[in-house]
Amino acid sequence: MSASRPRRQTETGTLLMAFASKPPPRAGTTGENGPGPAPAAAVGPRHDPGAGISHQHRDVSGGWLRPAVFGAMDGLVTNVSLIAGVGGARLASHTIILTGLAGLCAGAFSMAAGEYVSVSSQNELVAAEVEKERLELAANPADEQAELAALYKMRGVESALADEVARQLSRSPEEALRIHVREELGVDHQELPSPVTAAGASLATFAIGALVPLLPFLLGFSSLAAAVILAAVAAFVGGGIVARVTARPFLRGAVRQLLLAAVAAALTYGIGTLVGGHA
Repeated sequence: MSASRPRRQTETGTLLMAFASKPPPRAGTTGENGPGPAPAAAVGPRHDPGAGISHQHRDVSGGWLRPAVFGAMDGLVTNVSLIAGVGGARLASHTIILTGLAGLCAGAFSMAAGEYVSVSSQNELVAAEVEKERLELAANPADEQAELAALYKMRGVESALADEVARQLSRSPEEALRIHVREELGVDHQELPSPVTAAGASLATFAIGALVPLLPFLLGFSSLAAAVILAAVAAFVGGGIVARVTARPFLRGAVRQLLLAAVAAALTYGIGTLVGGHA
């Protein structure tokens, strides 16, 4: 589960709060429409509407959680299916172990390489677009400021306020670039996921998931049923934990993951049985 971190207040939100409407006159003072109403008698303790509300969020940037979850579930389903297929062909235990270890190593390194290339390519694409935006800001600062103001107006900000917010944000070239990238690309180019972290998380968790159905054979058991049952328990628990991390019902995620693993294992077992019977 990703560690919590305080929700950072964006530059846009800060400025909008700073330019928000002035509070109404206090009771007993003279406002635009004359004296204000008499103060109401205080009854009981003052209620804070924000009390008890957590202002912390989990990290959703995708640095390690997504590849870790995907790697663990993929490793489990891939290897239990592979072992079921080989077991269905009635091959010896040492052949099943060799096949499972080969699947573990091949899958883990393949997943790691895929994650590294995928995240690196995505980051390089973002970097190219950021550089393009940087050049546009340097060449046409007035046009870019007007574009930023137009974005706020489209979101319902009053015209004068949107113009003032865009003007103040445009004072710093780097902050202006960051805001433009967020608003136009939907990313923060200073907080991109790490390819190394994604690859490492994927490699480690795939290996762990793939090791689960191999354990009975590594411990000396030759029962395919034991491997399948252990993998089913791991799929159920793993699916439920992932569901809880994403604030969904435990049972729903657990059953879904169990069904997917069961279908994959059953199909490969059937193929192994057919092929083994004709070998």
